[in-house]
Amino acid sequence: MRRWPVLVPLVAAVLAAAAALLPASTPLAAVLGAGVAGAVLSAVHHAEVVAHRVGEPLGSLVLALAVTVIEVALIVSLTVAGGPGSAGLARDAIFSAVMIICNGVVGICILVGGIRHREQSFRVEGAGPALAALVALSTLSLVLPTFTTSAPGPAYSPAQLAFAGLASLALWGVFVFAQTVRHRDYFLPAGGADGAGEEAHLEPPSGWAALASAGLLLVSLVAVVAGAKLLSPRIEALVAAAGVPHAVVGVAIALLVLLPETVAAVRAARKNRLQTSMNLALGSALASIGLTIPAVVAASLLMGVPVALGLGAKDLVLLTLSFLVAAVTLGQGRTSILQGAVHLVVFAAFLFLSFVP
Repeated sequence: MRRWPVLVPLVAAVLAAAAALLPASTPLAAVLGAGVAGAVLSAVHHAEVVAHRVGEPLGSLVLALAVTVIEVALIVSLTVAGGPGSAGLARDAIFSAVMIICNGVVGICILVGGIRHREQSFRVEGAGPALAALVALSTLSLVLPTFTTSAPGPAYSPAQLAFAGLASLALWGVFVFAQTVRHRDYFLPAGGADGAGEEAHLEPPSGWAALASAGLLLVSLVAVVAGAKLLSPRIEALVAAAGVPHAVVGVAIALLVLLPETVAAVRAARKNRLQTSMNLALGSALASIGLTIPAVVAASLLMGVPVALGLGAKDLVLLTLSFLVAAVTLGQGRTSILQGAVHLVVFAAFLFLSFVP
């Protein structure tokens, strides 16, 4: 095993611990940011090692699930610590994750893959049902609370919250079962192999190497999310100084936390493995809702933390537009640079309107 993937996660974790103990300063924040960037690259490396050992589509699930579990812990802890002022934190984080993944990650993967390989293909049998599950989860979690009447504001009543949490967890569990067991072939490359290109012919790493990479992957992701949490006050200060909406903080943190999955997905697209990119993107979006909503619901019901899930009119339009574009893209099974450009324009609109609502 090369040295840098072993050393970088440990150094990044030490920097995060130091930043938590030492007084905040601009140089420390800059060093921590560099450590987070290194941890992102290390996480991608170790995720690819584990993925090569276990094969697709389970390999794509490893990174998506690891990032999401730690992201959920971060969201819940910030929601509980923030009190009533953080009632919309989970909503903003989930909405940002869905927009980043469905437009930013998918768009740049298709564009990069199209520039390098002209056209790429993936399995509609897997992408279509995954998108349907994502639309259903997003509607239950982010759209319906705006229109229900049992509780004031864009929020669910306790009974509605419990139903949304159970439904989200159940649907995500069925998706994982279909992806990894019942319909595993729907999420494999069109040729039926677990990989494409040179990597398909490389000898898989040993069990010990894969286990070591799994542990270092966890350390890398902890460093990334801890760094995001420690850098968030600095980001908030910059946002306040710039006079832009507070929702931008959630967007910035989501971008930082999703960096490992984004880098892994783009690298797969460059190697003509768009199926892996789609598995990562759709799996991450589904896990972001399917695990975050039950955790937030549990925190709300057990600790009395207020939760507002309903989106405003502008965000509802953007979410609807994203799903319409994704339905056209994922319904064909082949991609070109034009589809990537459309997704990236929608993503740019999301970012711009976050700053200028």
